[in-house]
Formats: sequence, structure tokens, C-alpha cells
Amino acid sequence: MKECSKSIQRRLTDPNFLRRYFVGDGLDIGGKPDPLSLYRELFPLMNSVRTWDWEDGDAQFLKGVPDGSLGFVHSSHCLEHLADPAEGLRNWLRVVREGGYLVITVPDEDLYEQGVFPSTFNRDHKWTFTIFKEKSWSERSLNLLDMVRELGPAAEPVRIEQLSANYRYDIPRYDQTLTPVAECGIELVIRKRTSAEVEAGGRWARTMQQPEREMRLHLNQYKDDMQMMKQSNQGHPPFDNDSEL
Repeated sequence: MKECSKSIQRRLTDPNFLRRYFVGDGLDIGGKPDPLSLYRELFPLMNSVRTWDWEDGDAQFLKGVPDGSLGFVHSSHCLEHLADPAEGLRNWLRVVREGGYLVITVPDEDLYEQGVFPSTFNRDHKWTFTIFKEKSWSERSLNLLDMVRELGPAAEPVRIEQLSANYRYDIPRYDQTLTPVAECGIELVIRKRTSAEVEAGGRWARTMQQPEREMRLHLNQYKDDMQMMKQSNQGHPPFDNDSEL
């Protein structure tokens, strides 16, 4: 219940969501009845976010959404409802511009389904998800790391986390998403690499343009300070002085 809303306070404490992930115009796939648009004003670099739900078309294909047209795509607990999640992920990444982000939350099979499938708590779930397992109790289990790998070289995973901070392992089997705090999911963030980054084999190239004088002064001072420490401590290996203070 209200899984997107539960994530907001946590995300507001992470500068990446404020400065990188939710930037520009976005699409919230499967957002009803708890859309990201309710919180647009809290993310200052988010221009707009459109909610895409069943009446807009099959979320697996996103027909009518142009390639590379969005700064970000967000989806909270939708991927598990698709007939083919891998195809859905490909199309979700397709509509993100180069340098943009795909932010996805799915149920964690151990935290949510808890060893039973079809799901006790949501009969429309077609798949279960884990970050990675060599063996799962679920015959419909999907490893997210494998799914990211299958997206190809443009997919750069920058964040993957089991959302278990408010999960209680010491209570009987229960749908903990009914509580106001437990998320019971996995959050995955993928950056879409630029064509140049794919060609270069990574995001390692840096600008040749020099920063303004004030920044140069401070960054050069960091280097000077390091050199001074090394010169003044010659002959004394680090962490070897245990004399009394």
C-alpha cells in the first residue's frame, strides 16, 4: 500500500534523487493510485511527470512514447504484473534519453511473497524478484542483476538495494506492506549510457576545460597539502606510532 509514498522521505535524504535521478520530464509507469506526481514540488529539478496506467496502453510496450524522449522513467511495483518483464525493461530504457535514469521498485520475493507463489498477497503478480540467487524457492523467480546484464551495454546499474530497513523478521507470515513503514522491495536505478560512453567502454572521459580560479586554488591546495604531509613524515611509516598521548 502506498509504496511510492513510503519511498519519498527516504529519497529526499539522498542527493542523487534530487540532483540526478528525477531531472527533467518523466514517466511514472503504473503510478495509480499512488503517483509520483503528488510529490513533484519536492524534487526541484523535476519539470513534469506523467502517470502511465492501464488506460494509456500496455506498460510492456509503451506504444506512442518516442525513443529517448524522457529524462527519467519511474515505476513502483508494476514490473511484476507484466507478461514479459524483460521486454518491459527494454522498452522502459528505450524511452529514456542518453544520460537519463530508470528508477524501479519491485517486491522482494523473500520479504513479500515469503515462500509462497502464486502470491498470497497479490494474485496478479506473475513473477517474483531477487537481487541475485543461484537457487530460489520460486519457479517464477527473476534475478535483477541478470536482467540488467541482458539490457546491453547502454544500461549502467548505479544503485540496487533491498528495502528491508523497516522489515520485521521476527513476526509471523504477514503482508508487511500493509503497515505504514515496511517497503518489502528492491530498488533498482539504471543510468542510460551515452553512445560515446558505450563506444569508450565507460564514463571515464573528463573535460579539458579548466575550472574558475577559486576552484583551482582549493583543489591545488589539496594536492599541496598531501605533498607536505608526505615530505614531513619521511622515515615514519603510517600507523606505527603507538606512544602515549
